[in-house]
Amino acid sequence: MTKGCTHIAGIQDVTPSALGCEECLKSGSRWLHLRICRTCGHVGCCDDSPNRHATAHFHATGHPVIEGYDPPEGWGWCYVDEVLFDLSKRKTPHNGPIPRYY
Repeated sequence: MTKGCTHIAGIQDVTPSALGCEECLKSGSRWLHLRICRTCGHVGCCDDSPNRHATAHFHATGHPVIEGYDPPEGWGWCYVDEVLFDLSKRKTPHNGPIPRYY
């Protein structure tokens, strides 16, 4: 389940930065799915979204682990080690309603 990931121990309980992709909300863009950074709580859009803000956040900050967040999906991904793992017992709850664009 966590084979090969060196960042599992660094996963934090976080507060979501926004009720949707932080950058898309500011620019008026749309997203498909959301990811939340388990280092700082940044909410960004997935790689199937036009702007790929979650991955951009990783490249800008080096924060390695995201969680599937729309809805809380119970999985995590480490960008550095390219490992998928179970977060079903540590899901980050939404702090309000998330807008839907699809």
